[in-house]
Amino acid sequence: METVDNKQVVIDFYEAGARGDMDTCFALIADDITWRNIGSTKFSGTFAGKQALTEELLGPLFGQLKAGITSTIEALIAEDDIVVALTKGKAETHDGTPYNNTYCQVMRIADGKIAEVTEYMDTALVDAVFGKKP
Repeated sequence: METVDNKQVVIDFYEAGARGDMDTCFALIADDITWRNIGSTKFSGTFAGKQALTEELLGPLFGQLKAGITSTIEALIAEDDIVVALTKGKAETHDGTPYNNTYCQVMRIADGKIAEVTEYMDTALVDAVFGKKP
């Protein structure tokens, strides 16, 4: 795929998320995705495959939020099959604590799908809002 097409996959992913269209979000993720969250937070680690991503990361994280995370793309940088998304996320926990983080997601696109993600964020904020990893 062309670099511009790879950027469009990422744009489509974030736009679907903003609409709450999780079916489209998951259709844009490869079945064998590898998703890495950096750091040592309770949400850090490597999640291999859609099932692990859903059960081990998204379920526990989104279960603590009122309405998921609203993400805004600040910039997209792409070369070949790599797209870097600089985003801002806005969310609130069930007890009303704001969770507004800044992210850098380095994504590899393969066959029109997001195949690999390494996500960088303010890990001190993750710990402050959700508690440290036991």
